[in-house]
Amino acid sequence: DLYRKVFVFRNDPSDAYVVLRAKLEQPLQNFTVCLRSYTDLTRPHSLFSYATKAQDNEILLFKPKPSEYRFYVGGKFVTFRVPEGRGDWEHVCASWESATGIAEFWLNGKPWPRKGLQRGYTVGAEAAILLGQEQDGFGGGFDVYNSFSGELADVYLWDVGLSPDKMRAAYQSLRLPPAVLAWKSLSYDVKGDVVVKPRLRE
Repeated sequence: DLYRKVFVFRNDPSDAYVVLRAKLEQPLQNFTVCLRSYTDLTRPHSLFSYATKAQDNEILLFKPKPSEYRFYVGGKFVTFRVPEGRGDWEHVCASWESATGIAEFWLNGKPWPRKGLQRGYTVGAEAAILLGQEQDGFGGGFDVYNSFSGELADVYLWDVGLSPDKMRAAYQSLRLPPAVLAWKSLSYDVKGDVVVKPRLRE
């Protein structure tokens, strides 16, 4: 249970990462991924990387620069332009549904205009799920200049698209539906220089 705790990725650039173990029974037709990050990086960095043997960017949340997020599904991506952070925690949620190919992006509890991505696609279930690095192969192939440095918290993955109410609840750290990956019952392995610490502020 990592409630009120954070992963601190201490080095920049970094070869460290955290492996997450999810209980996925079947491929994903829909999903939502949420997390909170706190960093002063201005270079590109990966936040959440979900790779299968067939596709290294099966699901990827990537920040190429302070004013942009990229959301990948099955190797294709859409870009969401955002205001540059003011040196504070940023909470992001990205959801996707295969039937419509609609990609949703929420930043700090607010939805951005929806975009189209990979309609009819299915996300594979046999995955390597990593925080802090971007996979260019299954569970590896890292470029340290895409690594994350800073603090990560409140990481969740659901095998459904969350409703707007639940998206806002995730931002406010309220009660959430059962998740495939849940911060309050996370199964993880730390690889390299990552430290679990209490959160300094709300």
